[in-house]
Amino acid sequence: MDEDAGRRRRVTGRAGGRAGNKTRAGSAAIDQMPWRIPVNPDRPVEPLDADGVQAIHRTAMRILSEIGIVFLNPDAVAILARAGCKITGENVRMDEDFVMEMLAHAPEQFTITPRNPDRELIIGGKHMVFVNVSSPPNAWDMERGKRSGDFESFKEFMKLTQYFNCIHIAGGYPVEPIDIHPAVRHLDCLYEKLTLTDKVVHAYSLGAERVEDVMEMVRLAGGLSHAEFDAKPRMYTNINSVSPLKHDYPMLDGAMRLAKRGQPVVVTPFTLAGAMAPVTMSGAVALSIAEGLAAIALLQYINPGCPVALGTFTSNVDMKSGAPAFGTPEYMRATQMTGQMARFYGLPLRSSGVCAANAPDGQAMWETSNSLWAAVQSGTNMVYHAAGWLEGGLIASPEKFIMDCEVLQMIQRYFEEATFATRDEDLAFDTIKEVGAGGHYFGCQHTQDRYQDAFYAPMVSDWRNYEAWEQDGAVWTHERAHKIFKQIMAEFEAPEMNGDHREDLARFVAKRKQEGGAPTDF
Repeated sequence: MDEDAGRRRRVTGRAGGRAGNKTRAGSAAIDQMPWRIPVNPDRPVEPLDADGVQAIHRTAMRILSEIGIVFLNPDAVAILARAGCKITGENVRMDEDFVMEMLAHAPEQFTITPRNPDRELIIGGKHMVFVNVSSPPNAWDMERGKRSGDFESFKEFMKLTQYFNCIHIAGGYPVEPIDIHPAVRHLDCLYEKLTLTDKVVHAYSLGAERVEDVMEMVRLAGGLSHAEFDAKPRMYTNINSVSPLKHDYPMLDGAMRLAKRGQPVVVTPFTLAGAMAPVTMSGAVALSIAEGLAAIALLQYINPGCPVALGTFTSNVDMKSGAPAFGTPEYMRATQMTGQMARFYGLPLRSSGVCAANAPDGQAMWETSNSLWAAVQSGTNMVYHAAGWLEGGLIASPEKFIMDCEVLQMIQRYFEEATFATRDEDLAFDTIKEVGAGGHYFGCQHTQDRYQDAFYAPMVSDWRNYEAWEQDGAVWTHERAHKIFKQIMAEFEAPEMNGDHREDLARFVAKRKQEGGAPTDF
């Protein structure tokens, strides 16, 4: 057995709390690839030449120095005033020298370590991690149809997030559980996240109480001292600008609190060309870059070297209706362009797997695949909404989640096949000689050795031919995905958690609920 094959067997991950990468329900098997952090071996697609990169950089710097960004947070404005920025009310203008000096502090790569250290992530470099669908207000599945988000659906998506090894982060709420009062919603949701999963979790930056509560809950779930929590990244937040040219109060407040404690902040402007940004892709990207860098400069001034990432969510709209469009050629190019700019500034990149389709159909999959491959091509390090997103972020679907995970595993396999492509044993000269002309490779030892290897094990996709499909009865892809969803729900086992840590977490939640939780007005 070669060393790499042995390594691949040893890193087989946990599926829903069980060891191994295969779960069975009756006669059906759900196969998936082992847990690992994918590494993208490809050179990124770079649509901009050197002059193009400089042109977008110059435009972003002009936006920051001549137009400015509105910061709707007095503390942020006061901090930037001390830094020497030009202040006019809530408008802040910062010159290029200041921005570039601040960016020089930001790390190009960092780790995030959740309560299970075996799930530690690397953000940056060629590493690429995938995040579950986050923040839709509605859910849809084949049995219950479209409905407002609820806590039961939230927990189902958390189980899917834990189950699939190709999902690395339990990001924002995969569906908003509106049946829980917003004052205490974060407490119930984070308790379930931290007990149903052992992966990296996210905090919404929606005011001091929510962010502080989540940081404390992550600390308690991991059995960490305050010093241990602050010593390295343990969780993160994502903030969005209010395009065009604004950052709001609660998101800045949460981001600053995390930055002070060395916890990562992803800054993601949401710019739709023709609506909240210029209709041209270069103009939209320049605006997005300016908004993102403004907040990153603030955070680096507060705590030089704190982990940050630049996000992109630049797409276009249907100019006849104004509706957002995703997975379009414009979206792909904007993502690739932002990837170039992120490398220019030495920052990790976040993008998304998105679609505008309102059902898990062909449109949903080709738009999502376009956006996911744009993430690959751009050198993205963190892919939000990688599984489960529908209708421009208004719906989360378990069937779509499973269908997306099949694509994610194909991307992961695509990466890893290149890793071993030119070794002597992979070039297989001796095996070609052994089989000779007119033979076959099914029974030769070279094939058999690899057939047993977890690296070559089948993925979730059912790759049978049409004749077998017809013989077993026609089942559409989303119907098969629904069946898999039900199997996972029936078999799910939560990952292990220290009993004392669980009790500490439960006591904290009960205490904060008794105190009233978080305010619901900003």
